[in-house]
Amino acid sequence: MMSIFYSLLIAVTLLFPPSLEKTDTVTALTNARIVTVTQGTIESGTILIQDGKIIQIGMNVDIPEDARVIDLAGLSVYPGMIDSGTQMGLIEVGSLPETRDASELCDLSPQMKALTAVNPNGVAIPVTRVSGVTTVLTVPSGGMLPGQAALINLHGYTPQQMFAGFEGVILRFPATGRRGRFDSRSEEEVKKAADEAMKKLNDTWDSAELHNRIDSTYQTRPEDGRKPEYVPSMEALRDVIRGEQTLIIQVNAANDILAAIEWVQARDIDRVLFSGLAEGWRVADKIAETGIPCLVGPVLSIPTRQSDRFDKAYKNAGLMHAAGVKIALRSDDTANARNLPYHAGFATAYGLPIEEALRAVTINPAEIFGVSDRLGSLEVGKEATFFVSDGDPFETATTIHHVFIAGYEIPMESRHTRLYEEFLQRSPGLHKHGQD
Repeated sequence: MMSIFYSLLIAVTLLFPPSLEKTDTVTALTNARIVTVTQGTIESGTILIQDGKIIQIGMNVDIPEDARVIDLAGLSVYPGMIDSGTQMGLIEVGSLPETRDASELCDLSPQMKALTAVNPNGVAIPVTRVSGVTTVLTVPSGGMLPGQAALINLHGYTPQQMFAGFEGVILRFPATGRRGRFDSRSEEEVKKAADEAMKKLNDTWDSAELHNRIDSTYQTRPEDGRKPEYVPSMEALRDVIRGEQTLIIQVNAANDILAAIEWVQARDIDRVLFSGLAEGWRVADKIAETGIPCLVGPVLSIPTRQSDRFDKAYKNAGLMHAAGVKIALRSDDTANARNLPYHAGFATAYGLPIEEALRAVTINPAEIFGVSDRLGSLEVGKEATFFVSDGDPFETATTIHHVFIAGYEIPMESRHTRLYEEFLQRSPGLHKHGQD
């Protein structure tokens, strides 16, 4: 009977999930140190939130009598951090194929949307958000054009509720080097594979450009031509060619970055981002000249070449920033995306100014993804997406006390906190029934 009861309970919950509608109740967070990111720091101020948005912020704020008040004396408020590269919601257990939904079998599937595969109940989501990371770019993997990444907030009952307003087509740019230390291919084999991959990319893009020209002719003069055949992959790339969709190029080696720059310019692609950039520091000046924003990371990594200093991965973001590249940081992780603030902390320790490190996980990605009207800083009119801490969020000793996402106060609970509480309260020597 109990199993039937729980089955019915689960079914009812799925059919009628708890409401996500916001109320008109005003919440006032008082006596806080408010790090707005874009408009300085308020040492002792108040934030009023209503209907999911910040309605007032400052030192002299009139608090309604019926407002819910949270006293944050001694605590600091920061915008929610944005991780610019994860597989959050797409992978649960790496060793179990049943829990991996990040890739398609096809090498060319730019029309496939990661958003449709996001699991809102993924166990890594609460683990990540209680660390102050409230928004992530979740990225498909697999072939050359594996699909479309999606920016999601880490709260919601459906992928659509989590969607934060940005999608971009992923291109894994052909690599000219070896895949790793265990790559035993000869130099000729490596070069041949790279040439074949580049030819495949160019052939695919030629087809997409032709499809776009045929479609454009049909749209403007339908009497002069026929409607092109519907090809989902070509439709997705057509949006990139027209500047209606962003192309996110994953590229790491210095020579490959230069080749990607040349390819983008030759193809006249307007909306483009680079992601990865492990050797971005080697060609930072060239990247800066293009004005292409970069999603850099992971910072917590090892050098790409044995001849490099041990700290080159730590310094990479700072060197790219110093050259004039607009950067956002990514963890390139899922289970450990909660460590994004420590990626930023290492980048700060090795040359990236702390203010820029904070921008690289808040307002910079918001601007790069075109959602800075909603996320990335604490300003009137923006979503109430932020966290409250008792210190610098890049310090491991800091504790996060509150998290709000689009006005919802998030439970500070995850499988990690539950395990901590369970073992903190354990009584060694007791049998399972609690008797000696």
